[in-house]
Amino acid sequence: MSTEAQKKASANYAKKMTKCVNLAFNKKTDADILEKLDHVESKMGYIKKLIREDIENAKESRLTYH
Repeated sequence: MSTEAQKKASANYAKKMTKCVNLAFNKKTDADILEKLDHVESKMGYIKKLIREDIENAKESRLTYH
């Protein structure tokens, strides 16, 4: 069990080092996305992986066309 000091330290760390981003999906128009997210091991990990791949692809595109 965590002590009050540990809880406070964890809360301070979270406040300084993390940012919460909430996404809302339409059950009808985004059903394909929701279905996919329901079948991945980690929603956050999957989304972060896709974004990082997109960032890399954008970097490569800029290097290729300049």
